[in-house]
Amino acid sequence: MKTKADRGRLTGVHERRTYAARFEVRAKQDGTGGTRYQLTGYASVYDEPYTMWDWLGEYDEVVRGGAGAKTLSEDPDVVLVLNHAGMPLARTRAAGALLLSEDTTGLHMDAPNLNGERDIVRAVVQAVDEEILTEMSFRFRVMRQLWSPDWAQRDILEYNIHRGDVSVVTYGANPATSVESALRAQDLDQLPMDAVRALYERLGQRLGSEPPTDSRRPLAWYRDLAADDDADARATAGLA
Repeated sequence: MKTKADRGRLTGVHERRTYAARFEVRAKQDGTGGTRYQLTGYASVYDEPYTMWDWLGEYDEVVRGGAGAKTLSEDPDVVLVLNHAGMPLARTRAAGALLLSEDTTGLHMDAPNLNGERDIVRAVVQAVDEEILTEMSFRFRVMRQLWSPDWAQRDILEYNIHRGDVSVVTYGANPATSVESALRAQDLDQLPMDAVRALYERLGQRLGSEPPTDSRRPLAWYRDLAADDDADARATAGLA
């Protein structure tokens, strides 16, 4: 029988968090008749609690100030993508293409020189300008955490973003909940079937498949689906 104390045992897996974005877009001529764009925003917000959900129900989570200091000092390889997948718009390993830093607000990203000749860049910039894309997310691993004595609040004290991403996203139903991390939890077997169906419906929206109509499909099938989805996204983004 799982207890709330088991919440503290899940670390090291990739997780995602979505926040209302604070974007700025600037267009600038590149000197050859083309246009370059600068896109800036916060991929994470620090010291502001949000609601998470796992097999035991809701709990509060907070990313604490300074949680990214170590990983950012280690020159992490990170891409800027749309909806955590597809061709990267920018990458930290390309000099000056993607700059990450943290301040008292959170994890700040700056892509100062996006190539306006790329269709994906123009589409993202236009959607941000039109306020169609209004949220950002980041993909990371938790390295250090602190739980409250009643296991009702998780403080993320250190995360690792190497080989993760910062992403412009369409929307997140919950600013914190991650279908991926929920399905990857070793305690999926403890989820009631209604919760499993709800998670699968969200995956179905991403994969274009229909949710199950009964409870006879084995839980291992849901795990395999989530793993395949994650592997496809990483391969597409060049992170495999």
